[in-house]
Amino acid sequence: MSRRIVLITGATRGLGRAMTDEFIRLGHTVLGCGRSPGDLERLRRQAGPPHDFAAVDIAADEQVRAWADRLLGAHGPPDLVLNNAGVINRNARLWDVPAPEFARVMEVNLNGTVHVIRHFAPAMIQRRRGVIVNFSSGWGRSADAEVAPYCASKWAVEGLTRALAQELPRGLAAVALNPGIINTEMLQSCFGGAAAGYPSPAAWARRAVPFLLELGPRDNGQALTAPGA
Repeated sequence: MSRRIVLITGATRGLGRAMTDEFIRLGHTVLGCGRSPGDLERLRRQAGPPHDFAAVDIAADEQVRAWADRLLGAHGPPDLVLNNAGVINRNARLWDVPAPEFARVMEVNLNGTVHVIRHFAPAMIQRRRGVIVNFSSGWGRSADAEVAPYCASKWAVEGLTRALAQELPRGLAAVALNPGIINTEMLQSCFGGAAAGYPSPAAWARRAVPFLLELGPRDNGQALTAPGA
């Protein structure tokens, strides 16, 4: 398999970090972002060049624009964009979720995904090649109590991805991906100790990364689920 340039948001923790490690292990170049300076510095030291990791809040369009300008100039368009970064609300009934907390979930999970697409997709379109994977959730295709903001954001990601798929020219693809249930900090915030019964991010990435690398134009517009989910 040819080497790919892979862009990953939320690369420093959870699924993002596990995917980063696996893509690097397989010989691909990872361009990632996160918000924790300590995690970013550890990742930079471990990965080294040509991999590139930056502090970016994807909810801030100007930060994403500047990040994209730098990466596109240094590396060219990515082959695979993984809009993985996300946050979840604290378990609460919808009317008990503070307005700023609801807004932050939407700003990161939905707006952040749009910001990345806005600033990287044009270069991919010009080259006429590339795959954009927008991370959804089982809660983007169903719903549950006390996670209404998260459900709303992921249902929106599903619809956004289907519309985007109709706008892309031939040679590209946009896919919504349900990664399944994985023992991450996010799951622990909802499930508590029961999260330990699910696969670790590293175990998930060993199955998911080869699957992601196989995605192509034939998958455009699909709502997919990661293997083993």
